[in-house]
Amino acid sequence: MDIATHPTPTSSGLKRRLGDFSTLPEALDYAAQGQSGINFYSAKGVLLESLPYSKLRLQALEVARKLLGLGLIPGERVAIVAESDGDFSRIFYGCQYAGLIPAPMPLPVAFAGQSVYIETIRGMIEGSSASAVIIPKVIESWTNDIIQGFDLKFGGSPSKLLGMDSNPEITLPEIKTQNISYLQFSSGSTRFPMGVIITQQACLANAHAISKTGLAVREDGDRCVSWLPLYHDMGLVGFFLTPMTCQLTIDLLPTRDFARRPHVWLDIISRNRATLSYSPSFGYELCSRRTPSSNMTLDLSTWRAAGIGGDMIRPHILKEFAKHFEPYGFNAKAFVASYGMAEATLALSFAPLNGGMRTDTVDLKILETQGIAQPCQKSDNSTRDFVLCGPVLPEHKMEVRDENGKALQERQVGQIFVQGPSLMKGYFNQPQETARVMDEAGWLNTGDLGYMLDGQIVVTGRAKDLIIINGRNIWPQDLEWAAENGIPSLRSRDVAVFSIDRDNEEQIVALVQCRATVEEERKALKSEITNLFRRQHGVEVSVILVPPHTLPQTSSGKLTRAGARKMLLSGAFNTDEALKAVS
Repeated sequence: MDIATHPTPTSSGLKRRLGDFSTLPEALDYAAQGQSGINFYSAKGVLLESLPYSKLRLQALEVARKLLGLGLIPGERVAIVAESDGDFSRIFYGCQYAGLIPAPMPLPVAFAGQSVYIETIRGMIEGSSASAVIIPKVIESWTNDIIQGFDLKFGGSPSKLLGMDSNPEITLPEIKTQNISYLQFSSGSTRFPMGVIITQQACLANAHAISKTGLAVREDGDRCVSWLPLYHDMGLVGFFLTPMTCQLTIDLLPTRDFARRPHVWLDIISRNRATLSYSPSFGYELCSRRTPSSNMTLDLSTWRAAGIGGDMIRPHILKEFAKHFEPYGFNAKAFVASYGMAEATLALSFAPLNGGMRTDTVDLKILETQGIAQPCQKSDNSTRDFVLCGPVLPEHKMEVRDENGKALQERQVGQIFVQGPSLMKGYFNQPQETARVMDEAGWLNTGDLGYMLDGQIVVTGRAKDLIIINGRNIWPQDLEWAAENGIPSLRSRDVAVFSIDRDNEEQIVALVQCRATVEEERKALKSEITNLFRRQHGVEVSVILVPPHTLPQTSSGKLTRAGARKMLLSGAFNTDEALKAVS
C-alpha cells in the first residue's frame, strides 16, 4: 500500500446530519457526497491510508458484489477478524450493501496463547453460523487452524477476497430498517461471548442519540481520534459507525500497538486538532505513566469530549491524567463519563458536557451491609468514590430495581434495567439466553448494579461479580483498587478478586501479578497485600501471586474475573499456594 500524504479534512462540506437515516448504506451514500472520511495510521503515527467516504462507498459496493458472487445469500453471516484498517472498512460496509451480516471478531489479546485464541475464535464462528471467514494478514498463518472443519463459501485473507473479480450485473438487495445490520460479540467478561443482534434501526437510533444528545456534535469543527478495537462496541459504534453517520472524519490507530506507544494517540489528537476521543480508564493511565518524548509537542486544548467508558471508571486515574496533561492544554472539564453495553448497541447515558467528572463519596460499610449509597464528607479507606454517568438517553428508560423487580428510590442499590430503541433484538441463536435478560415488554436486565442520583446513573459493579460474606456485599473492584493504589509495585489490572466455595463456605481469593523474583520480596508483597485487605476492608483474603501477563482479559482489555477463577480452579497456576487454595 502506498503511504498516504494528506488525511481527509475535518470539514465534510455537507450540511450536518446526526444519524437521522434508516440504514447504514443510506448514511454512507450521504457521507460520500462530502470530503470527510477515515484515516489509518501506523503505530508510530504515520498516515498509511486516507479513505474518503466517497471512495469507501464505491469500494464497498464492489465488495458487496464480490461477496454475493461467492454464492453468499443476504442474511448469511460473514466473520471478520477485525484489524483497524481500510480492508475491514471496505468489507464491513460491503456486507451492509449486500444485505449480509458482518460479525467483527477479535484479534489475539497480547500475551494470550495461540491455542486459546483459536479455540475462542472458532467458538465465535460456530456461534454465528458464519458462511465466510476473513482473516487479516497479521494472523494469516493461522487460517487453516481457524477454519478447518467449517462448511464455508469463503475462508481467507482480505487481499484474497478483494482480488477477486466483481460482477457488475449482480443486483444488490434493498436494505430495510428492520434488517439485521451486524452481530456484536459481547466481551465475555462473565461468560463465553455471544452474538448480539443489532438491527439497522437500533444502530441508527443509538448513533442519533450519541451524536445529538451525548456528544452534541457540532455543525463544523468536530473530528474523532480512536485506538479502540473495531471488534468492540465502543470502537465499532462509537468511533467507526457513528462518526460516518454524522459525516465526521475519523483518525484510527492500531489497537494492538497502543500499550507500547500510548502517546501517539495524544499526538494525533494534537496534530489534527481533534475534539472527540474515548478510552477506558486504563488508556488514560498508560499515558500518565510516561512523560511525552522531548520531540513531541502536544496541544490538547481542542479536545472537548474526553470520554470514559467500557469498564468501571477509576476516578483517581482520571485525576492523575488531568494533572499530568494540564500543561499540554488538557481541560479536566472535558471528561465525559458514560455508560452502555453491546446489548444496547452501545450508549445508554452520558454525563453532561463541559462538567468534567462528578463523583459521589459514600460510606462503604453502609453500602456493603444495607445496600444504600449513604453520602459521606470524608474520603478515606472507609469510603468509596463512584462516578456519575449521566441521565439516560432520550427515548430510552432506565430503572434500578430490587430482587423482586420493584423500582428503588434514589441512592438505593439494585440491578439496572433499561428499555429503548437501541436495544438488541436478542442473542443470535440463543433464545433461552435472550429470554433470561429481556422480558416481553422489552426491558433488558443489564446485569449491572447501581443507583440513581440526581437523575443520573451510578454504576457500582457487575451482579455476577458481587461477593457476599456474612451479610456484606463486597465489590471485588474495591479490593482490587485498594491493592493497586496502596502497593506502589502494582499496576492497573494486576489484581483479580473473586470468591470460591471451600468447605461449604465462600472464600475470597486475590490473584496478584508479581514481577519480583526474590523470595523475600514475594513474601513481603503477599503479607503487605493481606494486611491491607484486613486493615482497609476487614476481610480475610487468600492472596496468590501469579506471573506477570497471566491474568486473563477480554478482547476489549477488561479483566475477566470469571476467567481468572476458571484458571485457578483448573490448576493453571501450578504453585503451592494456588493448589492449597483449591484443595
